[in-house]
Amino acid sequence: MDMNDYTHRKDLKHLWSLIQDIRFGMLAHRHADGGLHAHPLTTQNKSLDDGMLYFFVNKSTEVGRRLQLDGDVCVAYSDPQKDHYVSVTGHATLNEDRAKKESLFNAMTKAWFPGGVDDPNLELVQVRITHAEYWDVKESKITQLVKMGRAAITGHQPQMGEHKEVHFS
Repeated sequence: MDMNDYTHRKDLKHLWSLIQDIRFGMLAHRHADGGLHAHPLTTQNKSLDDGMLYFFVNKSTEVGRRLQLDGDVCVAYSDPQKDHYVSVTGHATLNEDRAKKESLFNAMTKAWFPGGVDDPNLELVQVRITHAEYWDVKESKITQLVKMGRAAITGHQPQMGEHKEVHFS
């Protein structure tokens, strides 16, 4: 494994550690009127090993149709309790692979798609990650307040947590 591959896998692993417990991502895409629209979708992944995010959507909605016309998307994740904030940019496509659908389908998904993977309304959206940016604040709330107070007095921005941009090929 070369260094780039190692760094890529490490970045994906850290990105997954930040979002794996966040139930919903807000997937933003371009609407027909040119504006941006966002939808709360449940991330179906069990890992990020393949550099993709997966979501099930209903064919009766406009999401799949819009993504076929313009697959450039942003998925935002937020966990204020843990101070994890993630923005993922990528390219979305529809995935018709039955085996992939079966591997991701679960009891919660069945609530929305009672016909299982054969439900006529089920569409699998995959987002190939091209860029991610995250803010991972590890300090306690008290430490954050102290640092902000010090910054207000000194005029220097507080240094809290890790902020990083990651580019994927």
